[in-house]
Order: sequence, then structure tokens, then C-alpha cells
Amino acid sequence: MISHLVLHFLAPLLIAFLFFRENWKLSYLVMMATMLVDLDHLLASPIYDASRCSIGFHPLHQYWFIALYLTMSFYPKTRLIGVGLIIHMALDALDCF
Repeated sequence: MISHLVLHFLAPLLIAFLFFRENWKLSYLVMMATMLVDLDHLLASPIYDASRCSIGFHPLHQYWFIALYLTMSFYPKTRLIGVGLIIHMALDALDCF
């Protein structure tokens, strides 16, 4: 079984290589930079709780932010950031089940 953290590295790499092949390295780096969204975990106490669902709990993991990230993925200038954030939120949502 692939751990959650490994998926956060592999999923953007796969998306970058499949859909942004011409600039896959830059695309991958931009999507990896979106992992900084997890800095909002530092506001929680405890910072990490294996039984906690991030979606809806952490400030940047709120549903209205997820809608914003989805919207960003439709515009060329913000597409990579939006896609990276949506991948991140989707993977975090898996921990909620």
C-alpha cells in the first residue's frame, strides 16, 4: 500500500507528465509548491492527528477554498496552482473515509 505522503509526490508527477508534458518539470514543481497549503496545520492543536479529517477543519482546507481552487484550475494563468491544490485536497479527503 502506498502511503498518503507518497501519493502527494506521485500524483502531481503523474499529472504533470501526462497533461503538461512539454513543461512537465516546471509543472511538477509548481504543483509541489502547492503543498505549502499544509502550513495551516500549524494552527491546529495537536498539529497532527491521524484520526482528524483535514477537509473542513484547517483554514485553507475549507469547502469554499476548495471551490476557489477548482475555479483556479479553469484559468490558464492559475491552472497549475489550482490543479495542484485540487489534487492535494482530493488526497486529503481520502483520509476522511
